[in-house]
Amino acid sequence: MASDDRPVYQPKDAIGAAARSTMITGGAGLFLSAVQNSLTRQNVTGWGVITRTGGTIGLFAAIGGTFEFVRIAAANLRETEDAYNQAIGGFFAGGIVGFRMRSFPAVIGYGAALATLQGVFEYTGGKLDGFKADYSVDQYERKEQLRRNRRRPIEETLQELGEGRGIYGPGYEERRRERIQKRYGVDVAQN
Repeated sequence: MASDDRPVYQPKDAIGAAARSTMITGGAGLFLSAVQNSLTRQNVTGWGVITRTGGTIGLFAAIGGTFEFVRIAAANLRETEDAYNQAIGGFFAGGIVGFRMRSFPAVIGYGAALATLQGVFEYTGGKLDGFKADYSVDQYERKEQLRRNRRRPIEETLQELGEGRGIYGPGYEERRRERIQKRYGVDVAQN
């Protein structure tokens, strides 16, 4: 049973997401296969992308589709969205890489490595720049609060930087008129 403090899990379409992920990662595999084909020393035709280095396309497509399907299927079965789903998907996707080595220890090793990588990545926030933002707070209000919290008094800013460059204290126009009058003898009209 779900507790009151957690939202109710909404099942997701694992097959549709796996098909979409297969197409995306298969496209990335096609691109990588084309790069591999263009870097060969022999003069191979354009079909070499499929015939010579086409295994890369299949590998990438299988990894992406397997990861996404297993991740969402695990989430649907467990009825929760957490780092364990990423780790389970990563284990199966890493196992696909290990199959290419034709060794059971490679299947387990690559699976464990990718499971650890994916699980830790999701557990630490799932982003390279930190934790997920709290979307229940209005972003405009949050930024305004940060500005109010970190705003320095204008007197302190003027003392450290001085006037000019878009930073002007109270009475600046009067001081400017006096300074121009004193240096150049020109009267500046008030705006």
